[in-house]
Amino acid sequence: MKKVLFVCTENSARSQMAEALLRHYGEGQFQVFSAGTEPDQVDPRVLEALQELGISSNGLHAKPLDRFADQSFDFVITLCSKARQECGNWPGSGVVLAWDFDDPRSSSDPQAIPKTLQAIIQRIRLFIEVNSKATGTLYPSLSPLEFYKALADEVRLKTLLLLRDQELCVCELVEALQQPQPKISRNLAQLRKTGLLLDRRQGQWVFYRLHPLMSDWMKAVIRTTAENNQEFFAAASARLEAMAHRPAAGEACLTGCG
Repeated sequence: MKKVLFVCTENSARSQMAEALLRHYGEGQFQVFSAGTEPDQVDPRVLEALQELGISSNGLHAKPLDRFADQSFDFVITLCSKARQECGNWPGSGVVLAWDFDDPRSSSDPQAIPKTLQAIIQRIRLFIEVNSKATGTLYPSLSPLEFYKALADEVRLKTLLLLRDQELCVCELVEALQQPQPKISRNLAQLRKTGLLLDRRQGQWVFYRLHPLMSDWMKAVIRTTAENNQEFFAAASARLEAMAHRPAAGEACLTGCG
């Protein structure tokens, strides 16, 4: 059973949501904990939002991070940038992930807490999906050489840059990169085999996204490359934005990708 620790600054909202949600949707597959670098009381609106969805909030309470200092975890997941900076090198952890969500308590939107809860639900479901495929140990074994070899091709590199903050169908990449579908599919297969991408089949269509368990330093390389070399893939981005009838994640692809 994998052991997961969610960390936030006050352990009063986001990390408490994540703890309750993974315990609920994980159905006993995970040992789940949460803690804060500066723990405070759990926001009662969080407990109310969980209860409205039928998710148990029993046992949720704010806990200091020091309580877990002598324990090892398969995953340490931070939910705010401050917590990520303070425990990015958690001792004894297998994989450290950063899930940054804005603090719903500081928002003027009265629906901020329910909206954040729904966003974390989606991330939790993806996390469970990924780990049910036994890919949770992929990245510690992916060497820097393998990573940079995967990037050493124009099609693959532009694909990763385009996918850095979205999910795309094969036909969208064909349009954006102006390459034949077999070539796009071949390079996608290579990136998936390396472990940098996950694919999701929807009916006869296939959508791709960056692997959510990609190491932080790999994400940083992709993000920094994109931010400092926008001209490199600007034309591809423009073609993608101008593409008519783009398939949404919940719709069929109209141009026949797969």
